[in-house]
Amino acid sequence: MSSHSVTSRTFDRNARAALADTQLRGALRHATSLFGERRLAAIGTVDDWEGLRTRAREIKDRTLAQLDRYLEEFADNAERAGARVHWARDGEEACAIIGQIARERGVRTVVKSKSMASEEIHLNAALARLGIEPIETDLGEYIIQLAGETPSHIVVPAIHKTKRQIAELFVEKLGIPPSDDVATLTEAARAALRQRFAQADMGISGVNFGVAETGTILILENEGNARLTTSLPPVHAALMGIEKVIPSFQDLDVFLKLLPRSGTGQLLTAYQSLITGTRRAPGDEGPEELHIVLMDNGRSRVLAHPTTRQSLACIRCGACLNACPVYQQVGGHAYGSVYPGPIGAVISPQLFGLENSSQLPYASSLCGACRDVCPVKIDIPELLLHLRSQVVEGDDAPQAKPLERLSFAAYATLMERPALLRVATGVGRLAQRLLGIRERVGKQGGVTARLAPPLGAWTAWRDLRPLAPRSFRDIWRTELRDAPPPQRIPAGVATRADRSGGDGS
Repeated sequence: MSSHSVTSRTFDRNARAALADTQLRGALRHATSLFGERRLAAIGTVDDWEGLRTRAREIKDRTLAQLDRYLEEFADNAERAGARVHWARDGEEACAIIGQIARERGVRTVVKSKSMASEEIHLNAALARLGIEPIETDLGEYIIQLAGETPSHIVVPAIHKTKRQIAELFVEKLGIPPSDDVATLTEAARAALRQRFAQADMGISGVNFGVAETGTILILENEGNARLTTSLPPVHAALMGIEKVIPSFQDLDVFLKLLPRSGTGQLLTAYQSLITGTRRAPGDEGPEELHIVLMDNGRSRVLAHPTTRQSLACIRCGACLNACPVYQQVGGHAYGSVYPGPIGAVISPQLFGLENSSQLPYASSLCGACRDVCPVKIDIPELLLHLRSQVVEGDDAPQAKPLERLSFAAYATLMERPALLRVATGVGRLAQRLLGIRERVGKQGGVTARLAPPLGAWTAWRDLRPLAPRSFRDIWRTELRDAPPPQRIPAGVATRADRSGGDGS
C-alpha cells in the first residue's frame, strides 16, 4: 500500500489493504512487541511510576492553563540568549518563515533531524518548491525519504520496513552491493549522510521541550544526527509546536524519566542536546544563527475546549501506538495522517479538520490500553468518544437512514420496557433452538444476513454471540436467591487458582 494513495477519509479501505499485507503485519508484530517488552523493563526501574505520571500531567495542565504567559517568557529568554523567535499561525506561515530564512542566506541544501512538526506542515515539499534540497538525517526518516514514503510511527518512522526491504532500497538508491548485514547497511547510510552534513548550509530540527525560564530547547535522539544538524551548519532553524513549552528546568527531570522509557524502553536517550541561544565566542560550538519558529497550526483551537485540551499534553513518545491492537494490525499509513495510532486518531481530526478525518475516531476498540500506557495520563478513549459525538451530532453530520432510525427506536422501546424485553429475549432463545445455533450468530453461518440482510454487513467481519440459554434473572430466582452465602476464605489460604497462577476462569 503506497502511503501516497491513502488519506484519513478512507481509513476503512486503507485498513483492509493493510490487513491483507502479511509482511507488514509481521514487521509490526515484531516491532511493537519488542518496544512493549522494553518499556515494561524500563519503567520497572522507577520506584513510583504512577506518581511520576501524575506529576507530569500536573505540569502539563498547569502550563496549558497559562500557555500564553509561558510562551512569552520562553520567547523573551530565548531572544535574550541570542536566538530569534518567529510566530507562525499555521503551517503555511511556518513554511514561509523557514523558506525566507533559507532564501535570504542563499541556502541550497538543508539537513534535517527528525521532526513530526515539519512532517505535519509538509516542510520538505515547501522547501523543494523553493529549489532547496532537504535531507533527512535520522536513519528511519532517511530510509522513508529514499523510499518516497511518509512515516508510519511517531518514534520509529520506518517500523513497517523489513531488513530485506531496506537492503533492496539501499542497493537501488545508494548503489551498494547487496547485503543483509545491519552494520553494513548502517555504515552505508552513515557515509552518505556525512557528505550531506558537510555540504549543508542550514540545519532544521524539531523540539522536544522548550524551557520557559531560560529560553532553552531540548532535542532527544540516539544517533548523533540532531547534534550535527544543530551545530555544524551556520544556521539552525528549530520548529516548535506551542504546546512544547514547560515552565522550568526542574520539570525536565520528570519528562526525561518518562519519555525515553515510554518511547523506546531506554532509561535515557544517547544524546540530549540543550541549546540556549547561539555560540558566544568563535571557539564555541553551535550555530551563528538560531531561529525558533513557534507554531500554532490549530493548537489554540484545541486548547480552547476543556475536553480536547488534554491532547496537547502529548509528549510524542509513541507508547500508545505500540499498545494499540488496531495499530498493531494495520500500521501507520492506514491512518492517512502524519500522526497515526490512538493519539493520531484524536490529534488529526482536531488539527486538520473533522471533515477530513471523520473515520479516525472510530479506529479504536476503546479497550483503554492507550490510556494505561500514556506517560501523561491522556484519556484517549474519552477524546475518541467526544470526537465521535461531534461526528454524529455536528452540523455536517449525515442524516440517519430510515432503517437505522427504526432500529434504534426498537432498541429504545425494548430497553424501556422490561416485560417486553423478557418476551423478546424468550422469542430469540426459541429461534436459536429451532435454527440449531449453538455458539455463533453472524458470518460463520450467515444467519444474520439471511434473517435481516442489512445487518449482514455488521457481522461480515465478526461474530455475534448468541443469547445465553438462561437469563441471569432466571438463574437468580431458581438457584442463587435462597442459596447459603459462600464461605469466606481465611487470609493466607491460597485457592487452587492462586497456586496454579491462573485467573480462576
